[in-house]
Amino acid sequence: MAEYDLSLFKAGLNELNITLTDEQIQQFLKYYDLLVEWNKVMNLTGITEFEEVIQKHFLDSLCLVKAVEITKNLTLLDLGTGAGFPGIPLKIAFPELEIVLLDSLNKRIRFLNEVIASLDLKGITAIHGRAEELARKKDYREQFDLCVSRAVANLSSLSEYCIPFVKKNGIFVSYKSADADEEITAAKHAVFLLGGKISHVEKYQIPESDMGRSLVCIKKEKNTGRAYPRKPGTPAKIPLK
Repeated sequence: MAEYDLSLFKAGLNELNITLTDEQIQQFLKYYDLLVEWNKVMNLTGITEFEEVIQKHFLDSLCLVKAVEITKNLTLLDLGTGAGFPGIPLKIAFPELEIVLLDSLNKRIRFLNEVIASLDLKGITAIHGRAEELARKKDYREQFDLCVSRAVANLSSLSEYCIPFVKKNGIFVSYKSADADEEITAAKHAVFLLGGKISHVEKYQIPESDMGRSLVCIKKEKNTGRAYPRKPGTPAKIPLK
């Protein structure tokens, strides 16, 4: 494994009050190496420089701690995980979390399974599927304490994908850009229809950077109606209003 300057990573972790063992840091470095290696043959990320991956993928993923208290035995679904963000960084930093990674592209699942095996991660599963279909299965519907997503989608659509997976009194957290206020306001009624309520929006800068972000925290107040999510493709084409 190559030698890396970890000063920026350690400063960012310190800013987030996250302490990692040497073994956990080595897991992050192995993850980075796998990401770069696999990215040569498939499109996982447009960001491959070490410090950029540290900032925009690893530290940004871990910023969940700014909005949610992460306790032992939480079940977490990472929807539209892509190359594993934020789910795998959260699993490395908080190994007691029970995590399901969901993505609609099977080739990404192959990559994620390679990461899980190479890093010897336990209590984490990568699943190929569509949210609209999986959310109707009893093993997944309203089974998670937390659902998180960094997927690029309108918040109304994303809420329809994610909220059905969350238990009553659980939380859906959407990673959004700093200037998402208009989108958040427009999604309030859709969130209500799905049984949720926007509890707060945590605005922050990614540690050791000048990049602004928003964590939109949605509390699940009642069970989601059986009409949702609608059939595959509909939430993206016709977002709830």
